[in-house]
Amino acid sequence: MADDVRRRIPRTDAVLADPRLRHATATLGTATVKRIVTATQDRARRGDIAAEDVADAAVAALPRRASGLRPVVNATGVVLHTNLGRAPLSAAAVDALVAAAGYVDVEYDLATGARARRGRTALDALRAAVPSAGDVHVVNNGAAALLLAATALAQGREIVVSRGEMVEIGDGFRLPDLVASTGARLVEVGTTNRTTYDDYRRAIGADTGFVLKVHPSNFVVRGFTGAVPIAELATLGPPVVADIGSGLLQRHPLLPDEPDVTSALAAGAALVTASGDKLLGGPQAGLVFGDAQLVGRLRRHPTARAVRVDKLTLAALEATLTGPRPPVADSIAIDPSTLRSRADALARALRESGVDAEVVPSDGCVGGGGAPEVALPGWAVAVDPSLVDRLRRGDPAIVGRVERDRLLLDLRCVPAADDGVVVEAVRAAACT
Repeated sequence: MADDVRRRIPRTDAVLADPRLRHATATLGTATVKRIVTATQDRARRGDIAAEDVADAAVAALPRRASGLRPVVNATGVVLHTNLGRAPLSAAAVDALVAAAGYVDVEYDLATGARARRGRTALDALRAAVPSAGDVHVVNNGAAALLLAATALAQGREIVVSRGEMVEIGDGFRLPDLVASTGARLVEVGTTNRTTYDDYRRAIGADTGFVLKVHPSNFVVRGFTGAVPIAELATLGPPVVADIGSGLLQRHPLLPDEPDVTSALAAGAALVTASGDKLLGGPQAGLVFGDAQLVGRLRRHPTARAVRVDKLTLAALEATLTGPRPPVADSIAIDPSTLRSRADALARALRESGVDAEVVPSDGCVGGGGAPEVALPGWAVAVDPSLVDRLRRGDPAIVGRVERDRLLLDLRCVPAADDGVVVEAVRAAACT
């Protein structure tokens, strides 16, 4: 009997000839579709499905896209959610990224036919965004920007840094380990809670490569504390490299304690490093601003090639800088009354479908290690916490946060056009 069942299982080529599967190979690739067909045939051999259902089951098992990354509706209220990819790109940045996916003039001058400087239009946009910078450079992430600075300016030399700024930047990566990997030597000064000008002054010598000022963006120390501002550090002699992290180019009225590139340069920093995928709202990138001679040293260092960005990043970064306001800025600045109105409508639609839902106050946050003490007042829709797994595993995935035995769906980071998507997902999860 078992042999008869196996004989009825259609051959692989016969299953692949199904028009639905043949069409899927154009977007998913032949190898992926064939692997799914083979796994479905194995299910039939085990008796999990009928032999005549192999083609239908294979079609049902096809992924929606070639990438394993799945779109997520961020209903957590955390604007820069690192686990969800930090900054969502603007429509302009997405369009630029798609356009750059083919052949582009990333290092080619179409007017002359000669080789051109890589990413020149993106760099021009970055200079225009921070006119006070002598020059700019872009690498593949914020940590790489600091790594390149330490390698180019202080390899085999000393970097002076406050003990209160010896941060861990996430996932176990620590500043001392990062700097040590470049061949530079860290000279720690002061204490965890207080560092003075004289602490720095006594540590500086002929072997000092630069003074490092790190913004401890993901924690705050309160009480008996003291730190030395960039303006005072700049009088010590060696260049000051300020790692501000979050990527603000100018001061933000809602984030008064968050450092920005323009202010750091005005205070006397020789170089400022920052991330592109945080408060700037662009792609993952490490941004370097400052003294033209020092930036040139970084650009010419062999390590610069190892951490350079690709054409997609350059395209998305330029569009972020020159295009409309990115989603991150909108999510931070959105009026709480707008969130209340949307939450009311969403909760009402759910209740009309028989799903218990209420509108509750909800404080969002910047996330991504930025502005840790700033609450962003808003509103969320509270539903049964038992829905959390079903929503997270749905398509699209809806990720909220469980608080006080309620699942809160905070609409701060949800595009208004997706409110209906959230309603339908919650309805479906409640009926499962």
